[in-house]
Amino acid sequence: MTISDLLTYCMSKSATEQTFKEEWEATQIKRHGVLCAMVHEKEGRPVLTLKTSPALAELLREEHSDIFPSEHLHKSCWSTLWLDGSLKDSQIYYLLDAAMQQADATHAAGTSQHSE
Repeated sequence: MTISDLLTYCMSKSATEQTFKEEWEATQIKRHGVLCAMVHEKEGRPVLTLKTSPALAELLREEHSDIFPSEHLHKSCWSTLWLDGSLKDSQIYYLLDAAMQQADATHAAGTSQHSE
């Protein structure tokens, strides 16, 4: 999978935007304004950094050598994976969708707090 393929997929989702984080040279993917993923290069290879629960992050890292702790974000719940590694595109899309759902939940929790 390429970074372009991934960004096209992300931008096809409603309430999704991309911004550029210059100091990390990374394109951030936000859902309802909540950061859920970043795409960038590491060691000349395309990578995706995404948010999961701490338990899922640990499990993914144990199961897949192509998934490792994030370099820039909280390592317990942010993982980075090689886009050109052994994970199937369908697995990457599934993890990205899960990160977007987590961002949706964060947004909803924040919205409900503001409306009380």
